[in-house]
Amino acid sequence: MTHLPPPAEELRLLDAELWQLDARRAQLLNRRAWLVAALHQTQQPRAQASARPPAATPSRPETAAPSVQNALLVLGGVLLTLAAAVFTLVSWGQMGIAGRALVLGAVTLATLAAPAALLKRGLRSTAESVAGLGLALTVLDAYALHAAALSGTDGTGYAAAASAVLAAVWAAYGLLPATAALRLPLPCALAAAQSPLLLGALAADASAYVITAALLVTAGFDAVAVVRLPAGAVRITAVVGACGMGGWGVLGAGWLSLSAGGPGAAARAGALLLLAAAIALAAALRGPGTRHALGLATTSGLLVVAALGGVARSGVPSQWAVAAHLAVGIGLLAAVRRERLPDAVRRGFAWASGAVQTLAVLWALPVVAVVLLGPAGRLGRVWSGAPADARAAVTVEVPWPYGATVAPLVLVAVAAVLALAVRAEPWRGRALLGSLGLLWAAALTLPAVFEVPYPAGMLVLGALTATALYACRITASAARVMALVLALVTAAGLALVSLASQSATLVALSVLTVLFAAASWRTGVAPFTAPAALVYGAALASASGAAADWPPTRIALLVLLVPAAAALLAPRLGALQATVPVEAVGAALGLFAVALAVTDPPTLALVLALCGVIAAGTALRAERRPVGYAATALFVLAAWVRMAAWDVGTPEAYTLPVTVPALLVGALRRRRDPGVSSWAAYGPGLAATLLPSLVAAWADQHWTRPLLLGGAALLVTLLGARHRLRAPLVLGGSVLALVTLHELAPYVVQVTGALPRWAPPALAGLLLLALGATYEQRIRDVRRVREVLGRMN
Repeated sequence: MTHLPPPAEELRLLDAELWQLDARRAQLLNRRAWLVAALHQTQQPRAQASARPPAATPSRPETAAPSVQNALLVLGGVLLTLAAAVFTLVSWGQMGIAGRALVLGAVTLATLAAPAALLKRGLRSTAESVAGLGLALTVLDAYALHAAALSGTDGTGYAAAASAVLAAVWAAYGLLPATAALRLPLPCALAAAQSPLLLGALAADASAYVITAALLVTAGFDAVAVVRLPAGAVRITAVVGACGMGGWGVLGAGWLSLSAGGPGAAARAGALLLLAAAIALAAALRGPGTRHALGLATTSGLLVVAALGGVARSGVPSQWAVAAHLAVGIGLLAAVRRERLPDAVRRGFAWASGAVQTLAVLWALPVVAVVLLGPAGRLGRVWSGAPADARAAVTVEVPWPYGATVAPLVLVAVAAVLALAVRAEPWRGRALLGSLGLLWAAALTLPAVFEVPYPAGMLVLGALTATALYACRITASAARVMALVLALVTAAGLALVSLASQSATLVALSVLTVLFAAASWRTGVAPFTAPAALVYGAALASASGAAADWPPTRIALLVLLVPAAAALLAPRLGALQATVPVEAVGAALGLFAVALAVTDPPTLALVLALCGVIAAGTALRAERRPVGYAATALFVLAAWVRMAAWDVGTPEAYTLPVTVPALLVGALRRRRDPGVSSWAAYGPGLAATLLPSLVAAWADQHWTRPLLLGGAALLVTLLGARHRLRAPLVLGGSVLALVTLHELAPYVVQVTGALPRWAPPALAGLLLLALGATYEQRIRDVRRVREVLGRMN
């Protein structure tokens, strides 16, 4: 149990606790007052300091000191070089031989010796600038020597020797222990070494082969420098030299190979290309890194193909040149199998071989394009007569490509490489698809290449189409898509080729219709093959009508069989997801039939009515109910066209067939859904007749139409008032008022003995007033009854 002290003891304890709390509170208040005073004392100097204007900060230099130093040194070296050049070129002739030699020699030696002393003092940048001036003076010394003592020698030969000597002197100067720290002499020496061989060949009036060889040998020396020298400015200079000189050498060798007039010249140009290939391959194998090995190996492979292919081209007919290069490119794949070569080099050879094969396929593509698109020239001269052979069938308005005889061989060779050489699993499937596509292209061009008879060429196209469609049933995914594309393209080519002959057109379109219809059952390509079957069926119907000498208006009735078949088959293709494409193509073919019959109104009315029947049959399906609106529109158009063909000019004859069904549909809709507005239910139907009749009544000079229209408007107004419907009341009343206005405007009587024209409107107005008064009386009686009942409560 809890111990509770006596009341006196508990009171004493509470007093003690309160006293301690008061003492602690007083202590804390004193400490707080001291802290506030201390804060006030410290904030006053800060406020005064902040009130003073800030001291101006020293501006930072915009350029670092080393940059200023280098700029001054470079500028000074340039100015001294220019001064030396002016002295050599202008003031040289004013001094004697001894003076000239003494001045140039003393200045050059002093300039070249100064960098050693500057390096000892640690002035590296100044030493570089002075060394650059010294190198420039040596060039001026060489020029001065030629101008003074060797002016009779050949300038190009002297330049070759001088550049070689300068390269050697600069290299030795850069390798001296005292000047080895300089970075300028060795790159300059390597740059000067690019010229001796080329200038020497030019001085000796050498042939283009020797000049190209000089460029390539120089590039080879640069490649050795790239391999041997460490990273830095010297290697960068060597890389630039190798690429520049090697590029010009390769261009020259390639031009010599292309312009070679015989096997000997082609062999010499091929040797130059092989030299360039060897340099590139050596750089790829011996290079300091593998970063550029792939590009160098690819370049080497392409140069080998150009060299050997150029030699082979000189010994074969010109149309076999591509095949010769392709054979060499395929031969490169043998090096890819060599396990001892680095991976980068092997991949480079593979890329080079692939590039050659790609170029060969691109060369053969124009032949395939002519075979597929060439027959389109017969669209302007259909059934002009069967050609002599398959080549004449495709070369209607385009020439036969040169060298097309070799195109099938090129395509088959590349297809074989893709099927046999590509083994990597991620690329294996794609390679096989590419191989099949190339084989298809080769087979497509064979009839035209060998000039087989025209029926045999069509038979080949039909067989290719059937094979591709059959492949759509046994393959999946990407292979199925490719087979479908091939089938559609080949079928289009067959249809175009068949336009040359009437019998060929009928047979080809029949076969294509059957093939695509058969391919649409139980396959995943039905969304594409079923519409294609409908298109070829419509083309067959058109061709059959044309063969029977039917006019286009009668052919339209035959074409309508295809949309009807589409409407019947579409529901059965739902599982194959082909319903929507089939219906869309059927609708387009219906429009085509309408376009064929547009020149003959009676036939056009029949075609529109048949299209309406097809649309109404489609609307019977629950998911196609909205098509009923299109069917209604087609029926109305058919009726209008028929009445126009009968020379019916009365507008009511066109509007009443629309009004009556529209009012019936509106009444049924209001019965099912009482909340539907009268404007939505009855507005379109009433407006379809009242408004055109009102326009005709205003232009009519007789009294029959205004009288009938006024009576109809009065009846509509009364019905609207009876059933409290806004649309009939407003439309009927408005038309009645406008007819009344029209009838009261003239002041003459149209028919002798008839009532005045104001009498019918007046009677109608009195009737409306009486009805309105009666309606108001009834409303007032109802209100009185309601008030009496209210008072009774």
